[in-house]
Amino acid sequence: MPNPIAYLMLLMWPFVCLVLFRTQSVERAIIWSILGGYLLLPPLAEFNLPLVPAMDKVSIPNLSVLAILVFATNHKVQLVPNSRLATVLVGMLILCAIPTVLTNREPILFEVLRDADPILFLVDALPGQSVRDIGSVLIAQALTVVPFLVARQFLSSDTGLREILLALMTGAIAYSVPSFIEIRFSPQMNVWVYGFFQHSFEQTMRAGGYRPIVFLPHGLWLALFVCMAAMSAAALARMTPKVDRWKAVLWSLYLLLFLLACKSAASIAYGMLLVPLIYFAPRRWLILLATLFAMIAVTYPMLRNLNLIPTHAIVAKVAEANVDRAQSLGYRFNNEAQLLERAAQKPAFGWSGWGRSLVRDDEDGEILTIPDGRWIIVFGSFGWLGYIAEFGLLALPLLLLGRHVLRHPRAELSPYIGAVSLILGVTLMDMLLNATLTPFTWLTAGAVMGYTE
Repeated sequence: MPNPIAYLMLLMWPFVCLVLFRTQSVERAIIWSILGGYLLLPPLAEFNLPLVPAMDKVSIPNLSVLAILVFATNHKVQLVPNSRLATVLVGMLILCAIPTVLTNREPILFEVLRDADPILFLVDALPGQSVRDIGSVLIAQALTVVPFLVARQFLSSDTGLREILLALMTGAIAYSVPSFIEIRFSPQMNVWVYGFFQHSFEQTMRAGGYRPIVFLPHGLWLALFVCMAAMSAAALARMTPKVDRWKAVLWSLYLLLFLLACKSAASIAYGMLLVPLIYFAPRRWLILLATLFAMIAVTYPMLRNLNLIPTHAIVAKVAEANVDRAQSLGYRFNNEAQLLERAAQKPAFGWSGWGRSLVRDDEDGEILTIPDGRWIIVFGSFGWLGYIAEFGLLALPLLLLGRHVLRHPRAELSPYIGAVSLILGVTLMDMLLNATLTPFTWLTAGAVMGYTE
């Protein structure tokens, strides 16, 4: 149960954002309002108000940034993208709430027949969606996409792109202090500050030690953040004058060591592959690799629905290297298969909220599957409409930028766009296995979209 400090932090954050906008450049204020909230605000704690979505560590910073830009600055905010396709996808993402709610009005009942009695006993039930829920879901979807729309306008310049990389690097360096304390003494920061532990403690134990979590939802989230920070440090080191470059390289190496200490195999693999690539490879290569990642992220769920992914062969191949990782991957694939069967019952608009998309025991309602990948969560909740809108909007900037690079191989490119694009691309890849979509992902996608436009 969150303590009063948790709720006080949520209440204070709009004022923190206002101070940032009063004292920093608009690019830095936007980035740190979103990223700072993600890193520092308590997970799970929220204010539940009637007829509006929960106000938490995601919605409060997003709403604060939008309100301050509109009402407390002289900037003319233009939320509509120049790209027609992007505008359509934004509209789909927000408005998909309407058909999803309207097609899930019925409750889901869990009943059991006991002692050969012909009477069914109601054990549990999941509520149906009402028309009143449409407004709440619409607002939630609109707030989700705010970082994308704001970053598209304000973070698409060289200054904005560099500030994104600098924020990731400095944020991770600062976050390493509580993280190494947790690695040494076990993950307790959230307990010490906010009075509760936000996840399963067993999942923080890995390889005879602990992997840190601090104030994030899971250790996997923190590891991916550190991976992106190491990539950012490599990009900044590449652009640093030679006389001072060794300092930036040392920070890159430090963040790679921090990444190893996070004990997340996928993020470590990303970091070890991509950090040297960012430092040495041409920007054009980085953009094309990011585009490839986006294409895989968009097409994988479609192929998975058609049973064209050889999951058994993949698990067998992984087992040759690491049996534990193969078992974990097999568990994920099995969960996906069951959730896809559930989603196939309402493929167009999904099952909506309240955990209605999960596979449960028919009698007692016990949850039998745990969704891991972001794509299966979106597909189960909002169907094809929501999936195409969300993943299409996140991948579109990379697809457009990749097409531009192929058509204009000698085009002048920002020195930072390759790294920012690759950070977005690797996040899309990670979302196939984990629900690691964060407000900063939307921020990065919006910056790349604005640069592309």
